[in-house]
Amino acid sequence: MKIQYQKLKYMSHLKTIIVQVTPFIQNASIVYCAETKKCAFVDPGGDIEIILEKAKQEDLIPEKILLTHGHIDHAGGANELAKILNLEIEGPHLADKFLLDDLQRQGEMFGMLAQNCAPHKWLDEGDQVTVGNQILKVYFCPGHTPGHIIFYSQENKLAIVGDVLFQGSIGRTDLPGGNHQQLIDSIKDKLWPLGHDVNFIPGHGPMSSFGQERKSNAFVSDAMLNI
Repeated sequence: MKIQYQKLKYMSHLKTIIVQVTPFIQNASIVYCAETKKCAFVDPGGDIEIILEKAKQEDLIPEKILLTHGHIDHAGGANELAKILNLEIEGPHLADKFLLDDLQRQGEMFGMLAQNCAPHKWLDEGDQVTVGNQILKVYFCPGHTPGHIIFYSQENKLAIVGDVLFQGSIGRTDLPGGNHQQLIDSIKDKLWPLGHDVNFIPGHGPMSSFGQERKSNAFVSDAMLNI
């Protein structure tokens, strides 16, 4: 599998490197503070050696691991990475514990190496996490999974949304714990109020903005939701 990187250069204080990992081509993000070079690994689902090498190339200082939800392609490598770097894992919401407790079995099913994961801190609506001098707000956005959260930098107008929203689509809700109406409500009530000008990194596929998705997304555009 060819690993792809995307370094986002337009943000002034919070910078992000996207590394596509696992057979699911998941967007693992390395988020770092430009002032301190401290970084957080968001959703390190696998291919840990590739993620580590990219952080080393940028001379980053690993600070923590952040998880949006408990699916294997997002959390399967978190425990291994935490052990290697002696880092703490923050997130997702406690409601995803049943998924994190089952990662090894999921890995056996999909032919992937994965370890069960016990976060050092569960996160919930209203919490904040720091990366160097940068602050990421936490929003509870269930639907794709019961304990899904997203991270939002108000200063940089950037959201890391996991599998809540994609360019032109939304997350699946046919997996254990999924709920379609909850997902729609999370997008409409939590994401859209953040603003049209917010860019977002999805769990899979290219970046987009909330404004663009409100115009053209076949599932949650303003026209579809009668907003």
